[in-house]
Amino acid sequence: MDAFLTSTAVVALAEIGDKTMLLAIVLATRFRRPLPIIFGILFATLANHAFAAFVGSAAAGILQGDWFRYIVAASFILMAGWTLVPDKLDDEEQKPARFGAFLTTLIAFFLVEMGDKTQLATIALGARFENVALVASGTTLGMMIANVPVVFFGNELVKRVPLKIVRMIAASLFLLIGAWLLIETWVH
Repeated sequence: MDAFLTSTAVVALAEIGDKTMLLAIVLATRFRRPLPIIFGILFATLANHAFAAFVGSAAAGILQGDWFRYIVAASFILMAGWTLVPDKLDDEEQKPARFGAFLTTLIAFFLVEMGDKTQLATIALGARFENVALVASGTTLGMMIANVPVVFFGNELVKRVPLKIVRMIAASLFLLIGAWLLIETWVH
């Protein structure tokens, strides 16, 4: 259960203010059809994060040893710093394709999530917990927790949420997990 809860919390906090959250706002204001957008986010995230959790878990299974644990811990610490940097959408990403709300969201979220901090966090979480199902479902729930309200409330929500504070909380969580992994490795 640690894998699920930790994955949910890490991604829900890291996602706030992220470029995929900004994409959700753009899609919500463009299409004004929340359910297809929500399902597009759900399926894109499930596919992307299941793959990322598998990569992390497989790497952990193959690359056993303290040095690999140090790399995973360092990746969480680096993500703490990255989380403090606000994301912005490129002009190209603000123009949804002509495929309708669901397909546009599905494709856009899947592509924008590639190499994103939440995908990299999912890889690190997969390596840490070595449980693809719990990590992928937890990170997907975290994405939904962060993005579903945005789809319904869009720009109004972003105006009221102090993103700087949320980013600092998310960065602190990444830093704590990284430090915990370092200490755990030293103790072993």
